[in-house]
Amino acid sequence: MAMTLVVLIVLGGYALYVLSPEERTRLVRAVMPAIRELKASATHRRPECDAFSEALRVRTPWVLVTPALIALNVTVFVVMLRGGGALSAPQTLAAWGGNFGPLTTNGGWWRLVASMFVHSGMLHLLVNIAALIQIGLILERLVGPWVVATVYITAGTLASLVSLSAHTVAVTVGASGAIFGLYGLLLASSIWGLFPRSSVTIPLHTLKRLGPAAAVFVLYSMASDHLQFLAELTGLVAGFVWGLVLARGVSHRKPEPRWAAAAMAATVVIAVASAFSLRGIADVKPEMERVVALEDRTVRAYQTAAEGFRKGRITAEALALLIDRTIMPELQAADARVKALEKVPLEHQPLVASAEEYLRLRSESWRLRAEVLRKTNMPTPHEAGRTDWESGTRSRLRAETQHRANGIMRGMAEGRERASLEALERIRPVDQK
Repeated sequence: MAMTLVVLIVLGGYALYVLSPEERTRLVRAVMPAIRELKASATHRRPECDAFSEALRVRTPWVLVTPALIALNVTVFVVMLRGGGALSAPQTLAAWGGNFGPLTTNGGWWRLVASMFVHSGMLHLLVNIAALIQIGLILERLVGPWVVATVYITAGTLASLVSLSAHTVAVTVGASGAIFGLYGLLLASSIWGLFPRSSVTIPLHTLKRLGPAAAVFVLYSMASDHLQFLAELTGLVAGFVWGLVLARGVSHRKPEPRWAAAAMAATVVIAVASAFSLRGIADVKPEMERVVALEDRTVRAYQTAAEGFRKGRITAEALALLIDRTIMPELQAADARVKALEKVPLEHQPLVASAEEYLRLRSESWRLRAEVLRKTNMPTPHEAGRTDWESGTRSRLRAETQHRANGIMRGMAEGRERASLEALERIRPVDQK
């Protein structure tokens, strides 16, 4: 109890210092039930709870894993605060190890574990830490540090896998899946503790004391992590299953570490098998950014050359060759890269379709423009004094016919260009619009 109060006071003081007034109000409303319960527990002692606490201290004199998990979560958060970028921004969370499909499934499998120690805000961290303190200290003394560490990591990893499968392009973070796993372990341990009853059977009043923090944790998780519900349920089920396996006979003894190691190995096998089908999810955004940059680059190159054409420094044929030999090959290469993308997430398939539409229409517009340039036969300023081509009715008719044809072709080129730029806007990043 003393350790719980100390940690809560430290974290609460820090939270009140950094949070906005609105966030402070939300925090106070969230933790008041837990504070009232702690006050009631501190002033009203029950013999069965005291006997249970003493039996736990005899069974496991020192707790190491729970304080280490708390310290690691807090340390990562403090370091994130000192770093750059908005704390809740997806880019920041991904940079610190958030679980993001295209990064995780392309060699970043460590994110399945690392994301458990990354939090998107102070309130997110405090709610998780408050739940972890209460349940972790009891479980570690009851079943031992190896089981707590195993369930925390395995439940969190499986929850991360489920989250990755369900939301491949969302950045998910937090320890909620792992902590739900500990609640599953608590449930299984409580059941095994009844067969038979002993000094370490968890008293009903002790379970009631865990209620407020658990309620805040569950309600916060449901309210703020709508993408994570299935993952958190997975963590709860995984913790309960491992608890049924590992906590059997907990009334007499702590589970042996070798069984915890076996559970960890089984989780690794499950994770590898699940990861095999998820590997290689495409990250299409870098390619979309390359397509946008290609448009800007080719337009600048053409405008520079067109200025030279207007000033008589280059011919229409040279301008057409720029399109054929520089612009078109770049568009074709980009089209090949986009079409080569595999395992595109469902959420990003419209982006890829828009990119393909842009590249097709833009290629057509440039091809038509090059054809117009070759058929225009416009005199350069150096040839402006020559009027042979205007002499004679037949020549004028040919010129008028060619002019109308060029106008139609130019209109088609401009229409394709407008349509392609509309498609490009659909893939352009918001900050570039």
